[in-house]
Amino acid sequence: MTPPRLVLVLSENWTLTDPRDLRSLVDMAREAEDAGFDAVMVSEHIVLGKGADANGLMANPRDYALPGNQDPATPWPDSLTLLTAIAAATTRLRLVAAGVIAPLRHPLVLAQELAALDLLSEGRLVVQPIVSWHEPEYAALGVPFRRRGRLLDAHLAAWETLWRDTPASFDDPDYPFEDVYLVPKPYRPDGPRLWFGGSSVHGAVLRRLVRYGHGFHPLGQPSDEELGTLRTAFTVAGRDPGALEMVGGIRPTFPDDHSPAPIAPALESIPGQMARGFTTICVKPSQYTDERVEVGPLCREIVRRTAAL
Repeated sequence: MTPPRLVLVLSENWTLTDPRDLRSLVDMAREAEDAGFDAVMVSEHIVLGKGADANGLMANPRDYALPGNQDPATPWPDSLTLLTAIAAATTRLRLVAAGVIAPLRHPLVLAQELAALDLLSEGRLVVQPIVSWHEPEYAALGVPFRRRGRLLDAHLAAWETLWRDTPASFDDPDYPFEDVYLVPKPYRPDGPRLWFGGSSVHGAVLRRLVRYGHGFHPLGQPSDEELGTLRTAFTVAGRDPGALEMVGGIRPTFPDDHSPAPIAPALESIPGQMARGFTTICVKPSQYTDERVEVGPLCREIVRRTAAL
């Protein structure tokens, strides 16, 4: 069996590195590439506001941030700027902009930024556009929170038009434009690879996956029934479900609320995920070490152990 692709998650690692030391994240990406990782992943918020921690903070600060459990002061450096620096420092590593909150920008601006990064990296960019969950973030930027799904759909259609046509026109009530020239185009004629995900395979996620998606990156573990629904929808649409990249991840078992977890037990879930069709596995390094100097060796150990599995 072919080992899975490995993705190093570079967001939310502030127990491991100073949040102002963004160069450390670039160095960690280089170390991941040298170790044999396939990609790095960076998520985003533009701002957080009151209520970001309404559900209480996670017990162990190394755990993943989820909707409603984030300190409003959590650092979220600009994801596309960080990935641009990583693109310049690496040659093979894919650059996953996971959680790009598209409705918070205008599609002309975001389409240009994504095209430039994809071209700079020679087609290594992967984008996961989302609507996100934090209403005060939308309010701060003057964007209607309740229309975020409609705005994301408009973004996706606009990007497709802008990356394909020169000049490009788009008849949309929110983002109309006519005969605009977006040049240069992305590295690939159809633009960066697009992933979609969510807490369930509901109508909007399924619709976007079938229409635009190259990968499925769910929040949590989808049921077998949901995966069956996804494969059936792809088949009905004339698309090969086997070509869809399935993105999973390992989860730590922390010994207490103050310590990182051992890596070996977390990796034991990988064969079961692969048996369900998942081919790409995400790893957040701060869950398994508190020492920055151990990230490179940790990446090499994960590659070695995963190959042995």
